[in-house]
Amino acid sequence: MRMVLLGLVLAAGAGACREGGERSAQLPQPGADRRDQTPISVNADPPVQYPPELYERGVEGTVILRLFVDSTGTVIADSTRIQEPSGHAALDSAALAAVPSLRFAPALRDGVPVSTAFEQPIIFQPTGSGEAAP
Repeated sequence: MRMVLLGLVLAAGAGACREGGERSAQLPQPGADRRDQTPISVNADPPVQYPPELYERGVEGTVILRLFVDSTGTVIADSTRIQEPSGHAALDSAALAAVPSLRFAPALRDGVPVSTAFEQPIIFQPTGSGEAAP
C-alpha cells in the first residue's frame, strides 16, 4: 500500500490507505459554517502518485506547494511553485505533477468566495512508517 497525504494549512487533512495497493484520503469537507476559511480540498482520492522506487526504499518527505485558487476554487497552474522542497527531487516532481488534478472549494471571506494564495502540504509516507493514519 502507498500513502500520500494531503493536508491543508489551517484546514487539516489526513489520509488512509485502501487494500490492494491503492491510496485514498479522508479530506476535510466543506462545513456548514465556513464564513472565513482557506480553500478545502474536495478530491475524493489524492491525485498524487508516490514514486515507486522511493516508496520501495521507504523514502518519505513533505513538499509544501504554494498554490493560488480563484473564487471558483480552480487552481491557477501558472502560479504554482514549491514553497519548501522535500529534499528528494522525485517527490517534489510528483507533487507538482498532481497540481492539475487538485480540486478545491474556494476560500471564503465573510462567507463570500474569494481568490487566494495558500500553502498545500503533500506528505509522502510509506505505509507502516511513522504514525498510523486516522
